[in-house]
Amino acid sequence: MAFGRLSSRPPDPPMGDINVTPLVDVMLVLLAIFMVTAPLMTSAIRLDLPQSEGADTGALASSVVLVVDAQGALYLNDKAITAQALKTHLTGVARRDPQTELELRADASVPYGRVVEAMGLAQKAGLTRIGFVAQLAAP
Repeated sequence: MAFGRLSSRPPDPPMGDINVTPLVDVMLVLLAIFMVTAPLMTSAIRLDLPQSEGADTGALASSVVLVVDAQGALYLNDKAITAQALKTHLTGVARRDPQTELELRADASVPYGRVVEAMGLAQKAGLTRIGFVAQLAAP
């Protein structure tokens, strides 16, 4: 009966290097995913919904409120205004601060075309940040 000899050689020291290949692979996949999805996120419509009761949403530094009532009449900061006067006023606002946000509040019964006209006036005036304001339904 033969038994093997025990090795007199010392064991190998533990490996101190970190294999970064899997990390690089994961990072490249994430980079590709973000490169594909980033353009899709910029074309999304921004929708600002009210917060729950008691929460402070914090007023924006520069914002203008445009209301379109059920009859399609326009109100800028709670004052009635014509479409031409609105365009002139919004152009002035956009010149002062192009980052001003237009808060658009439209009645549910207003035809979609009237809301699009209001958005078009704001866009032609130079305002690109438009927030749609909606109310939560009562429980």
